[in-house]
Amino acid sequence: MVSNGSRAWFSRAYIDWKILSILCSGVAVSALILFLTSYTPSLIVVLIGVGLMPVLVWIPVNRLQLDASRPSHAFLAGLLSGGMTISVGVAGPTVDIFFIRTEMDRRKVIATKASIQTISHLAKIAFYWDAASNLPTVDMVAVLIAAPIAILGARAGNGILQKMTDANFRSWTRWVVTGVGAVYLTQGLLSFF
Repeated sequence: MVSNGSRAWFSRAYIDWKILSILCSGVAVSALILFLTSYTPSLIVVLIGVGLMPVLVWIPVNRLQLDASRPSHAFLAGLLSGGMTISVGVAGPTVDIFFIRTEMDRRKVIATKASIQTISHLAKIAFYWDAASNLPTVDMVAVLIAAPIAILGARAGNGILQKMTDANFRSWTRWVVTGVGAVYLTQGLLSFF
């Protein structure tokens, strides 16, 4: 959360507030649904599902065009981001598939995506407040040590982002999302067998 939050802060001038508000409405609906139900997804199924989602970035545009700049797609991205982050703590690769094919500038993509990820993580903390507020001291110390490192990493990444072209950003994002998806898929399959 600190990494996404600092990334959003460093890029705040580029946040697309219209898209972010629609994404937030999706997060709110997913939080409400999860609050009203006692559904607990299988971690194995979620890992495999998240691992397979990056396949969507390789489907030709004329077959599937998920685009966070479209209101209905932004709502769906928010719904998935909130639902997955609250229920299993992971949504990044899934949210990426909605941003990789937009016409948005790379800085807008990073700023808006980091913002919705931060909001989803805040929703998760609120959802599990009892557990979050009772972290053992050793875990709280680990968070306090990791936070400045995450901020430094976000700052360095922001510098790299400013030097990239939009085309290079989309190419790298596609491969990074695929790599992260492969890790989740492998974890899910190893847990299954």
